[in-house]
Amino acid sequence: MFRFENPIFLYLLLIIPVMVMVRLLSDRHRRRRIRRFGDEVLVKQMMEDVSPLRGKVKFWLLTAALALLIVVLARPQMGTRISRETRQGIEAIICMDISNSMLATDVAPSRLAKSKLLVENMIDKFVNDKVGLVIYAGVPFVQLPITSDYVSAKMFMHSISPSLIQSQGTDIAAAIKMAINSFTPDEKAGKAIILITDGEDHEGQALDMAQAAKEKGIRVFILGVGTTKGSAIRMSDGHYLTDNSGQTVITRLNEDMCKEIAAAGSGTYIHVDNTSVAQQRLDDEIAKMQKGEMESIVYSEYAEQFQAVAILVILLLIIEVIILERENHVFKRMKLFGKKQKTT
Repeated sequence: MFRFENPIFLYLLLIIPVMVMVRLLSDRHRRRRIRRFGDEVLVKQMMEDVSPLRGKVKFWLLTAALALLIVVLARPQMGTRISRETRQGIEAIICMDISNSMLATDVAPSRLAKSKLLVENMIDKFVNDKVGLVIYAGVPFVQLPITSDYVSAKMFMHSISPSLIQSQGTDIAAAIKMAINSFTPDEKAGKAIILITDGEDHEGQALDMAQAAKEKGIRVFILGVGTTKGSAIRMSDGHYLTDNSGQTVITRLNEDMCKEIAAAGSGTYIHVDNTSVAQQRLDDEIAKMQKGEMESIVYSEYAEQFQAVAILVILLLIIEVIILERENHVFKRMKLFGKKQKTT
């Protein structure tokens, strides 16, 4: 694939036809002046060292060099560039609960929206770390494998909604298990699972999986979103979620469950409410984690190609300087530009 990084500079190419037009008019005016002195052939014979062709060659060399210089400014790019970098950081897998209960509004604007904002702010502070994203409800799903591409992480974060998983419910154990298997093998950096939930666990075994993560050296942080008072669940169609009997469903934060999971996973429980306290606590806990060397593969979709064009510009300018408008007596016998023989 080929593209220009700064295509705006290509508008400067409009200078080229203007230069050509000025050159043609100048040559026409020059021929008229020569005719005033007499026969054009005789006048040219009197100026035996002057070669009109040399002037034309120099002009076209300069024009080509200018056009290519404009192309250099536009930064042509092509292909894919892959580089490997060694960094000091941590690995964090974010497990985001996207069950319908996360649409509750006891945390403004909603539990899910607040969680996404909190994670995005956390990613903004990452420098040499890796991040992955697991979304879950009744079943878990790897939304983004472990990566150091923070732009992609935030992009995937924006697209999260309960509609991504049809199987509703909340299986925290399955989410933790998938997160454990999503880390880079044999990496020495600190590893953390940041599980965002309202504490509703419909399947059980979450404590066992948190303990399993701890045994592998992975800390499990729990961000409990919501209030113990609870809230109704406002669906995307504007109606509130109801149960089989037609009663409005009220979802409440299960803080006890959240604290137990965090303790089993050697992590910390952080309550997420309408303040910025949770953000600060999360950032502080992440900063305390041990950083280690990690090898990151950095992909650049486009590799710079302007160097080759720049070399060509330099070559054209060198040739233009070497060529003189007057005949060089050193190369006179070579007659590279086809100087006509004198007539007798």
